[in-house]
Amino acid sequence: MTSVFQFQEWLASHATRTESALDALLDSNQIVPHRLHEAMRYAAQGGGKRIRPLLVYAAGALGNAKDAVTLEVLDSAAVAIECIHAYSLVHDDLPCMDDDDLRRGRPTVHKVFDEAIALLVGDALQTRAFEVLANANCDVDVRLRMISALAAASGSRGMAGGQAIDLDSVGKKLDLAGLQQMHAMKTGALLSCAVELGGIVARLNLAQMTCLRNYSRALGLAFQIVDDVLDATADSQTLGKTAGKDAANDKPTYVTLMGLDYAQTQAKHLQEEAIASLKIFGNKGQALKDLALLVVNRGK
Repeated sequence: MTSVFQFQEWLASHATRTESALDALLDSNQIVPHRLHEAMRYAAQGGGKRIRPLLVYAAGALGNAKDAVTLEVLDSAAVAIECIHAYSLVHDDLPCMDDDDLRRGRPTVHKVFDEAIALLVGDALQTRAFEVLANANCDVDVRLRMISALAAASGSRGMAGGQAIDLDSVGKKLDLAGLQQMHAMKTGALLSCAVELGGIVARLNLAQMTCLRNYSRALGLAFQIVDDVLDATADSQTLGKTAGKDAANDKPTYVTLMGLDYAQTQAKHLQEEAIASLKIFGNKGQALKDLALLVVNRGK
């Protein structure tokens, strides 16, 4: 008899696994330089939804290998992408970027430490991500594919490029296509990469990886639309960061461009599109389906 998938149990166990992996693979603050390592841990272990590591584990479960070594490699991939995500948040909060004092319900890194340390935290978390992947306990071709995927998603044609477009768009009018391109790079690239990393470890075939890319493209856009909706409708306590920043900074969003109703309807449509892309995986794709529901229903 096939057991029913319990998403909340899966979510709790893999969130715990993520925290344990981060603790194991980040340098201790007892190691020189102490303050930098303390700040890196503050940035990476300061809570958050851990959506990207969860996507790594969910996609990794689509393969046939369930052994301890495979799970260890997924740990490396989960930590690597969370390090990149954390670094992007630390830099995004700096005065020269979005200039924010609150992140994940706590003071931002440059407020607790200082701007110079925050800059170095981002640099060190980024390089640590690739060091973790380079040392992953798997075949060389798997390591190289993961490193290549994460580098592409993080750089000028991915997350960093999306942030550059975001900064350049303040006070300007973007059309819908331009807004979608910006968010596909700034937010969607790392979300897509998380799914891809899991698929690489699972050794999925070309057709399966194509389905995963369709899923992650829709999910990444849905994630950003929901972020725009929450920025316009939720308070700072709920968000864990300063609410209303996009409007205050005159940034283009789905809400300001297309209206709240459109944004909410579009997020729901993209959620359905993402879930439909997983049909090929049958019951194995349930965690990814439930994560799509979790992403779109945030704040409800």
